[in-house]
Amino acid sequence: MDSVNEWLLTWGDNLWTWIVLPVVVGLGIYFTVRSGVVQFRLIPDMFRTLTDKTPQTAAGEPQSISAFQAFTISAASRVGVGNIAGVGTAIAVGGPGAVFWMWMMAFVGGASSFIESSLAQLFKVRDAEGFRGGPAYYMERGLKARWLGVWFAVILIVCFPFAFSSLQANTISATVTASIGGDVPWLPWAIGVGIAVLTGLVVFGGVRRIAHVTQVLVPIMALAYLLLGLVVVALHLDRVGPVFAEIFTSAWGFNEVVGAAFGYIILTGVKRGMFSNEAGLGSAPNAAASAAVTHPVKQGLVQTLGVYFDTFLVCSITAFIILVSVPDLAGAERGIGLTQGALVGTLGAWSNIALSVIIFMLAFSSILGNYYYGQSNIQFITKRRGVLTAYRVLVVGAVLVGSVSGADLIWNFADGVMGLMALTNLIAIGLLSGIAFRLLKDYTRQGREGRDPVFTRALFPDVAGIECWEDEFSVTGPIRVYPTGGQTIKRRDGIRTPR
Repeated sequence: MDSVNEWLLTWGDNLWTWIVLPVVVGLGIYFTVRSGVVQFRLIPDMFRTLTDKTPQTAAGEPQSISAFQAFTISAASRVGVGNIAGVGTAIAVGGPGAVFWMWMMAFVGGASSFIESSLAQLFKVRDAEGFRGGPAYYMERGLKARWLGVWFAVILIVCFPFAFSSLQANTISATVTASIGGDVPWLPWAIGVGIAVLTGLVVFGGVRRIAHVTQVLVPIMALAYLLLGLVVVALHLDRVGPVFAEIFTSAWGFNEVVGAAFGYIILTGVKRGMFSNEAGLGSAPNAAASAAVTHPVKQGLVQTLGVYFDTFLVCSITAFIILVSVPDLAGAERGIGLTQGALVGTLGAWSNIALSVIIFMLAFSSILGNYYYGQSNIQFITKRRGVLTAYRVLVVGAVLVGSVSGADLIWNFADGVMGLMALTNLIAIGLLSGIAFRLLKDYTRQGREGRDPVFTRALFPDVAGIECWEDEFSVTGPIRVYPTGGQTIKRRDGIRTPR
């Protein structure tokens, strides 16, 4: 197993260093420039669209989950082990400079997140619970490459609901065991059974139950962790200035003796940043597609806000908890242990229990978000109910096994698979980005006219594969004429009402 672990680590590092990293950075910069820095320019719209009312069906019921619920499902998956254990590992391996590159990854990746989530909304499909979609769907409908969609779906299913959820369960088990103390052989099994039962109760209830659970858990866990972090920073206020300086100077290798360390700092920051905020990875679009909104760009903006929420808020809290509390990182423990040690050293033993509760909420909500991503892709591959039931059982089993297994092999395996998944998705959104830029142009045009942007399929007559956006609403208002694709079309703009 040691040989397998070493091979996975080497293979994953080579994949990220020579292929994924250049594509991530190159496309992120391209999307940023072509969109006019949409991830910064439209920050006010991100907050406005987060609270949009959910369009209704003719019966007066919500068409699907709301924009905010889609945000919490994606945030539930984003905010988890990566924000605590992942940041701890990044700092222990790459030093304080890795934090800077995580921030840069979030900003540049925000443009990639906007593109992928807008496309997911455009090419979403209807199902019994509302809508579903994601990269597999826009690969099939936008690129006319179902084989690529199936390939992506398989990678995501292996990576998120199985590998990543096992890691989340492992972190819960390890943290609770460490908090209780003592050598109790049966404790990880008891914790694993408890997590598995809770997971089963939620995932067998469908996407709406997942949305209801995550919209409660996500704000609570974020606020609790923020308060805990602020207390630690306040007690080390004199260290805040030096920590900022250390993050920026270390990021450029100014404090490093070996030149190769500079590249390793960047690689560590980018890998851990993508694992945490998932920008461009192809996971969040599965949640984005499930929302009922009036324009695809709205979920593109909401999911970009999700990237910022994850990295600039939650990851930064972890980084400062560690860096203000542990001035000397030489020989520091990696992962969750580094964060736990920093908290206990500053606040005392009680903080370990508080962190255990927060980690449970973080990790459990991630398990739910990961499950939903897998479900959406299972339904892309096959619509047989028996397969979905078997998938749910296997997810519950993976959570149980992850609670009692070692984490190193799973981490290295997940890193490599995540690289393949990111590469597949980034190629797809690069090829389809022209459509996303047209969506953005339509959204901003309507905004300049003082209207709440509304999209209808008639605006893109030359784009095949769009299933929704046509007959859920009748639109009342003045008839306007728009040039598009060398043609002109007539469309009513104004108030959308259920038919």
